[in-house]
Amino acid sequence: MPHTDVIVVGAGLAGLCCARRLAQCGIPFQILEASDGVGGRVRTDIVDGFRLDRGFQVYLPAYPEGIRVLDLPKLQLRPFRRGALVRFRGKFHRVADPTESPLRAARSLFNPIGSLTEKWRVGQLKSRYANRSVEKLIAGEDRLTLDELRGVGKLSPKMIERFFRPWLGGVFLERELATSARFFRFVFKMFAESGAAVPAEGMGEIPRQIADALPKESVRLNAPVERIEPYEVYLKSGERLTARAIVIAADPRTAAKLLGGAIPEPRMNGSSTYYYAAPQSPVNEPILMLNGDEKGPINSMVAMSDVSPAYAPAGQSLISVSQIGEGTETSVRNQLREWFGPTVGDWRHLRTDRIAEALPDQTAGRLDPWQRPVRLRPGLYVCGDHRDQASIDGAMTSGFRAAQAAAEDLHAKRA
Repeated sequence: MPHTDVIVVGAGLAGLCCARRLAQCGIPFQILEASDGVGGRVRTDIVDGFRLDRGFQVYLPAYPEGIRVLDLPKLQLRPFRRGALVRFRGKFHRVADPTESPLRAARSLFNPIGSLTEKWRVGQLKSRYANRSVEKLIAGEDRLTLDELRGVGKLSPKMIERFFRPWLGGVFLERELATSARFFRFVFKMFAESGAAVPAEGMGEIPRQIADALPKESVRLNAPVERIEPYEVYLKSGERLTARAIVIAADPRTAAKLLGGAIPEPRMNGSSTYYYAAPQSPVNEPILMLNGDEKGPINSMVAMSDVSPAYAPAGQSLISVSQIGEGTETSVRNQLREWFGPTVGDWRHLRTDRIAEALPDQTAGRLDPWQRPVRLRPGLYVCGDHRDQASIDGAMTSGFRAAQAAAEDLHAKRA
């Protein structure tokens, strides 16, 4: 007799959303998670009283799947201020969103980040995408994001280099802006509709909320999978489990390995995040700071405790500094001293998160089709952000799709 109807390998957002849908369908399941907690790449650790997300991450409240799945009020989302402070030629220059603060936007019209005409064009681009459905945006012609900004947005190299390259570089984890324009249109629409936010107590609250709603004891932690066979799962402990269906919801590299080449192993983009405890915030506002100079290791930074005070103990600030790829803490601190002066000497390095496989590569052409198959054959399924677009929304959507496919096949087999 089968151990259960469905075994889900991996308790990241895709696996949890797959399990959530299976539970709604009344299908028994078991999640096997290799690590000691749920969330996959979306987790939060407490270090010396600070809440450290595993790498800098944000949530976009406009995500369609998130609206459907999550109880957003319970997450107590704390928003970032729209716009950014761009470091250029030794000073920070504000790029403000007129929909949030017309006065700040007016004051920033004549800074050197872009001309008045170009700032108007950015607003036009935002309206263009905000007023179209996701379906129409992703059905449009695919090209490099860089070409979309130049062609459709009619933006100059100056505006692209000083603002869009560091901002989108942090979203895509690549600064060439070779990522599919389909994903750019989608994510730009999401930012335009809702801005960015984090749960008050860290990004790990998102998977925790989904997991808490699942049946008790349905998630088994510290249970790494060694291999799979038709309707069988073998744990590294030697234990053998059986099921009527298996869903591989592990990270992309592990998924490709377990599936023995049935799906290609995607190229991955990496990042490094440096966390510091500071006596006080250098800016005292919940806003992203971008490196518009194109020199030095820093791509962006933010005082997370300005976004949500719960990220740091009382009387302290948590600084998050992001770099695309890898570097050294010494070089990052040296650039921070250039930006903020000797006060950086009082900042205590808490941790560095080096995540080599943070995000699947989405170079133009790789999102054609927008959603890749999740059913490999009846009884075997795969989900994750490498099957949809590489975002929290994509991971959650792929989990739902895999559960739907499994439920349909199980129902047909019983009929």
